[in-house]
Amino acid sequence: MVRLAAAFVALSALALASVASPLEKRAASATWFDTGLGACGWTNVNSDKVIALASDIYDGGAHCGKKIKITNTETGATAVGTVADECPGCSGMGLDLTPSLFEELGNLDQGVLSISWNYV
Repeated sequence: MVRLAAAFVALSALALASVASPLEKRAASATWFDTGLGACGWTNVNSDKVIALASDIYDGGAHCGKKIKITNTETGATAVGTVADECPGCSGMGLDLTPSLFEELGNLDQGVLSISWNYV
């Protein structure tokens, strides 16, 4: 019985450790897209600082309206945007950014940036 309880405690600790903290930085890539009506139900324009989350982390819109700080890991440039859409083509922790937000981190001609990000 003691072994079972110890195993349960160990598994519980492991499960908690695997859940990312909102402040934890995530390594990923960022691309850019032309926006419009997003999955969160809001219509945006390319000058808005909007982020589309990868489908793996979109979580049915649970993060809509949350702010994210993004850092270009090659240049150190940072920017903040708001989750307003889902990116089915993004993988893992990847983000898709409106052109105005992407340009705060790099040049549109780059197409893809290496980034880290966290909720703020």
